[in-house]
Amino acid sequence: MLKDIQSTGSKDTRSGFGDGIVAAARKNSNIVALTADLAGSLKLNQFMKEFPERFIQCGVAEANMIGVAAGLTIGGKIPYTTTFANFSTGRVYDQIRQSVAYSNKNVKICASHAGLTLGEDGATHQILEDIGLMKMLPGMTVIVPCDYEQTKAATEAIADYQGPVYLRFGRPAWSIFTTERPFEIGKVQQFSTGKDISIFACGHMVWNAIQAGAQLEEKGISVEVINIHTIKPLDEAAVIASLQKTGCAVTAEEHNIIGGLGDSIAQVAAKHCPVPIEYVGTKDTFGESGTPAQLLKKYQLDIPDIAAAAARALQRKG
Repeated sequence: MLKDIQSTGSKDTRSGFGDGIVAAARKNSNIVALTADLAGSLKLNQFMKEFPERFIQCGVAEANMIGVAAGLTIGGKIPYTTTFANFSTGRVYDQIRQSVAYSNKNVKICASHAGLTLGEDGATHQILEDIGLMKMLPGMTVIVPCDYEQTKAATEAIADYQGPVYLRFGRPAWSIFTTERPFEIGKVQQFSTGKDISIFACGHMVWNAIQAGAQLEEKGISVEVINIHTIKPLDEAAVIASLQKTGCAVTAEEHNIIGGLGDSIAQVAAKHCPVPIEYVGTKDTFGESGTPAQLLKKYQLDIPDIAAAAARALQRKG
């Protein structure tokens, strides 16, 4: 039962990245961390303390940071670039496309402060298009972990994964609930099995999806909640199996519904098993300044919004 999944505490996912890169670097001497003047915000202090010779401060020059990272791979290094998600993607898209993706460089693009839950910094920093931008690049792996533990695990896992990776995480303290659950790139993480509706979520929305699913279960609805932490490559077999069983779905993401997780799920459904799908995400809009809770409520990404979307999907299924 989804109500039995309990939070073991709260911690920001960016701290999962900070702890994960230290753990990975202790095992692999080729790991190098680069930052664009945001070492503190990306929780790199321990890395800098332990591995000062493997830390590169690029300053406020994100495009240059991507170029340096691409060059480092030629000598066998595994560079992790770090800055806010907006600057990790939108500001340097051409450099990523030409210097990293086109030549399949082993660069790990690690992006914090993504989505509405960045909060008070407002629309200029709350990028809601980055998943779409990055998943469209040929060969780019896109990972959006859901809590501290999974972000730490993903940060360690990408060190052994050959090829460019976009790893997206956030700033606010968030519930920790995956402590005993394994993480594998490209494989979904299933929190419940059900026969009435599938809820696919990523990032911070996974916890909200679990809570919404628990509410639906109390009403006698059998819910399948699946964490799509790897947007690309998508675990299509798991998605198809779930949709064939339930016959309708909700997707939940802290991202524009255009080009994000929802579109990936809908593409698979359209090809293999067309079913009613309701999207929970921002609707072709920028964000604004506010607390994470205020913004999730205003932009209809909260727990009741996921439950309401499930009701609509179920009604469409008939």
